[in-house]
Amino acid sequence: MTKPLAGMYAALLTALTDDGDFSPERQRDLDAYVLRQGLTGLYVGGSSGESGLLESAALLEQQAVVAEDAKGSDAMLIAHVGLPSLKASIALARQARTLGYHALSALPPHSYPFSDAEILGYYKALAAATDLPLIVYEVPVRTGRPLPIELLVQLLDLPNVAGIKFTSTDLFKLTRLRLLRPDSVYYFGFDEVWLAGGILGADGGIGTTYSLIGRLYVALNEALREGDMARAQELQQVSAEFVVALLDVGVIPGMKAGMRAVGVDCGPARLPMASPVNDADAGMAKLLADPKFKTWLA
Repeated sequence: MTKPLAGMYAALLTALTDDGDFSPERQRDLDAYVLRQGLTGLYVGGSSGESGLLESAALLEQQAVVAEDAKGSDAMLIAHVGLPSLKASIALARQARTLGYHALSALPPHSYPFSDAEILGYYKALAAATDLPLIVYEVPVRTGRPLPIELLVQLLDLPNVAGIKFTSTDLFKLTRLRLLRPDSVYYFGFDEVWLAGGILGADGGIGTTYSLIGRLYVALNEALREGDMARAQELQQVSAEFVVALLDVGVIPGMKAGMRAVGVDCGPARLPMASPVNDADAGMAKLLADPKFKTWLA
């Protein structure tokens, strides 16, 4: 049986003006494109949305714009609210509740070398701030260290915590967590190898590249659920090839260049983030003209 909140979610980009401020107008164009992809929903205000570089006011405004854009659709909305300040995180969480978001998520606090007890306290306070289900997060590439499995189990046992976004290559840890807490919902966060997590029982995915080629991940998830492993492997290979090319131009700058290539201008990446190449737009336009990728555009 499908768990509540299971499925494939685009880790939504944030649209900016040419000067790097939040742009409601560009965000609406971006949202319209992503919502056409047939994904389960949108994951708003996360790392893919440059939340670590944005002010709380911009993230609050983005939440409201996306909520308005999603009205009338079947899209589920998960608000990422994990900011360095617990107070700011709770403010984002409470607004998301008011706006009708379906769930919350948050990176663990990582601005300082927080202890396991401090991380547990953060999530406990955030989970208690609203009645929305909360998705916790294991992402060593962002936090600088993996969280111990004992702590992750404690987090999954907190009231209102529904599951975890698992963005780690430690697939044995994912397996152990599923054995210990089988009723939690599990999202695998590495787009380029999502199938590995899916085979091990992940209930869905949350990924950056879903914003641009989300239809590919819908098809990949369907192939796995239908037991068509040959098709699933074929689709995962397309995803991997896309990510390899994207890494050459920088993930967020490259995604925004890719959006421009399909007629959706969501602005630059927020400085100091920048592409390592001078021709990101030309490179992404050429990449997306390849039928292998073009067929998956919205």
